[in-house]
Amino acid sequence: MTSNTGQICLWFEKDAEAAARFYAETFPNSSVGKVHRSPADNPSAREGEPLTVEFTVMGIRCMGLNGGPHFQQSEAFSFVVVTEDQQETDRYWNAIVDNGGRESMCGWCKDRWGVSWQITPRILAEAMNGDPARGKRIFQAMMTMKKIDIAALEAAADAAPAQA
Repeated sequence: MTSNTGQICLWFEKDAEAAARFYAETFPNSSVGKVHRSPADNPSAREGEPLTVEFTVMGIRCMGLNGGPHFQQSEAFSFVVVTEDQQETDRYWNAIVDNGGRESMCGWCKDRWGVSWQITPRILAEAMNGDPARGKRIFQAMMTMKKIDIAALEAAADAAPAQA
């Protein structure tokens, strides 16, 4: 990696390489780069064990740091995956949840390493920029969901507004 480019650093307890390989297998435009091994024993890795891992997730350059249990992932950082259809939404959601992750609300889930993901169908992104009443109906429907159901969002979008 060149020194004049930025990247995101994700702190893992010990499984940065496994996480990077999962991301590379799951998401397009993703890959695992160099694995840097610890030159000496330290509080988070023994000599020769992976210390940092260079990887790319959906074109975003990242470094995974095996830093030990001192810090945990939180929802303050998340990857957003914009999907085109239900099949793609299901594929990414199920890959994360079925690999030891867990569901949350409104299209959010966490992978087994605690990294948060927003699996966001394009209809949600577009709802924020269109007709406000339609957007409100889509948003209200989304607020009741864990994994997003695009057909339900479209039904909510197309529903006649309530008469006053």
